[in-house]
Amino acid sequence: MIQCVTIYLDEYVLYYTCVFYGFNRLCTIKPRHDYTKYKGNKMIYDLQKADIWKRASAALFDFIILGICAVGFIFLLMQIVGFDSYSDQLTARQEFFETKHGVDFDYEAETDENGNIKELTEEQKNLLEVAYEDFASDAEANYLITMIFQLTIITVSIGILLAFMILEFVVPMLLKNGQTLGKKIFGVAVMRLDHVRINGTFLFARNILGKYTIETMIPIMMLILMFFGTVGFMGPVIILLVLGSNIIMMIASHTNSPIHDMLAHTVTVDLSSQMIFETPEAVLEYKQKVHAEAVDKAQY
Repeated sequence: MIQCVTIYLDEYVLYYTCVFYGFNRLCTIKPRHDYTKYKGNKMIYDLQKADIWKRASAALFDFIILGICAVGFIFLLMQIVGFDSYSDQLTARQEFFETKHGVDFDYEAETDENGNIKELTEEQKNLLEVAYEDFASDAEANYLITMIFQLTIITVSIGILLAFMILEFVVPMLLKNGQTLGKKIFGVAVMRLDHVRINGTFLFARNILGKYTIETMIPIMMLILMFFGTVGFMGPVIILLVLGSNIIMMIASHTNSPIHDMLAHTVTVDLSSQMIFETPEAVLEYKQKVHAEAVDKAQY
């Protein structure tokens, strides 16, 4: 006769296989895989995923601070490279062709007293078309447009990168546990999937390669290309693909991890209850210690 009995002993669940040969004899002891279950405010080894509202609040706070910092860097870089000078020259060139052909490139359709739109005459349409062709074929205008396009990409990319390097890399390195200012305020941390404290390599892969390169700059580059008219319907498609992938990963993954966490093999946790170790060896040592204590307590 074989019977399995589950005994709850001092917060650990021990599984006993009892074989009856006329008397009960203990054969096997197997502790649970979730090695600790503490009560109260004690740390827990099991994965303590951060509450969605904590994560959202921290992300919103970081987004606001990051946006302010990025705009400041972009403005500073634009002053350094003389962006306004190119913009003013292009405006002057545009006004030259408007005066030359007697048209207004920024024409907006007017309405009459009854609210009906006043259509341009055929002569006005022809003048406007000729002016556009003349402006588009002007070498100086094309040079200025190219410079503005290139400087926009450069200043935006570097400005946002500087903001990310400070707020998403330097600050978390100083605060430890991958904490940004928002995560610090709301008690959220980042650790490796093996419960080890995140280091500079993982942090760079998570926040710079994942957050900055994939999740931030790809959509922003698409918006810039759409603004300058160099990309068609694929722009919105790529933006939706990045955003949609992030949402799907957060819903489908058991750790509710977006792209940057998947890339770096990290997870966002509740710092108030999550045990985080310095090295993989420390994790193994802790597991062995807990297992040994469980076995000792079972010997009664």
